[in-house]
Amino acid sequence: MMQRKNKSFPKSKTTEVKYLIIGGGVAGTTAAETIRERDATGSITIVSDEPYRLYSRIMLSKPNFFLGKIPFEQIWLKSESWYTDKRITFMPGTRAQTLDAENQQVTLSNGMVFRYEKLLLAVGVLPNAWQVPGSDRRGVNQLRTLDDAKVIIQGIKRVKHAVCIGSGFTTFEMCDMLRMAGVDVTVVMREPHYWDPLLDSVSGGLIEQAMVKGGVKIVRQALVKTVDGGRSVTGVTLESGEKIPCSMVIAGVGTYVPCDWVKTGGVAVNRGILANEYLETNFSNIWTAGDCAEFNDLILEEQLVLGNWANSRQQGALAGGNMVGGRTAFKMVSFYTANGFDITIAFVGDVRAKDRQVIVRGSSAQGFYIRLIVDDHDEIAGATFINKTPEMAPVSKLIETNVKVSPIRPQLEDPAFDLHKLVS
Repeated sequence: MMQRKNKSFPKSKTTEVKYLIIGGGVAGTTAAETIRERDATGSITIVSDEPYRLYSRIMLSKPNFFLGKIPFEQIWLKSESWYTDKRITFMPGTRAQTLDAENQQVTLSNGMVFRYEKLLLAVGVLPNAWQVPGSDRRGVNQLRTLDDAKVIIQGIKRVKHAVCIGSGFTTFEMCDMLRMAGVDVTVVMREPHYWDPLLDSVSGGLIEQAMVKGGVKIVRQALVKTVDGGRSVTGVTLESGEKIPCSMVIAGVGTYVPCDWVKTGGVAVNRGILANEYLETNFSNIWTAGDCAEFNDLILEEQLVLGNWANSRQQGALAGGNMVGGRTAFKMVSFYTANGFDITIAFVGDVRAKDRQVIVRGSSAQGFYIRLIVDDHDEIAGATFINKTPEMAPVSKLIETNVKVSPIRPQLEDPAFDLHKLVS
């Protein structure tokens, strides 16, 4: 990626910092930790729009946390004293509002202006707004932050019927948690099957069978017309006219990268913040990491946005090391997993199957189903797994090593063949 050199900037009354990190999640915090390990004296400031120190987002959709089966304190991944001990200035509840990349300045929501030597953009993603008439009523929720989770946890104690919107990881896990809490659940999705188009009808059907067996009602190819009630939600009306009573709605309709202010500041963006394999942006002193990064994937040879915890942590560590003077490229096969309703779901690599070959292993009748997505280079770009997570490891290795598919296609197509033999 072409890099632009930065202009010198005039002296002004601002706060100067060597390493400025926008985002207090796992990517930003891991970057700060890595920087401090390699630079004992350089000043570090983390700006976070949430009011909390680092916590586990993974736990936000896990039943044990929601249902109070584990102590709430287990959510925290860093103590309050950790930031002080590491000599890291932490600014919670503060947003970055403007960026002047040419003059190396960021203005915050509290009016402070920072001049940085090196900047990391680890701003994460935000949930897409779900807006229909009445969606501002009490009881309509989205799950992204700890505050969102607190509201839902309190609401569950009074809820008997809930409606979940969408067909993805968040909705799947929330339905599982709600059913464990004894709540009747209806899923409303506009797709013809669960997780279309990322999954095919067989994959989606296996997920739906498990959810229905677990007590979830599914309404396909439907949209909510209105959220009904007074101050609080009492139900939803679909465009078909069907009414579904409920006292809680949880919307999971995707996410977006909040990067308009980054783009205005001069940094190149597309679906995410554009970066090369070193996580550098088009400015030589600005890096990006985590869910917001659209980076050059050396394994798949394409620009990708991959939002998950393991990916974000690894990118944060790598970006932090490169900010201190390292030159390490990011190379990792990304993965996602979810468990619930006695079924396991997993994605590995790039699972976009449109206009690509797909090799299938297993079937609905066999109770497991794998799709291997083959790219134009005759290599596996990604894979989806239903009830067959032990095969994630060998498939990830095949992706990582860019193995050609044609010579091993018979083995890949044989569900009885042990894929571990291909990488041993």
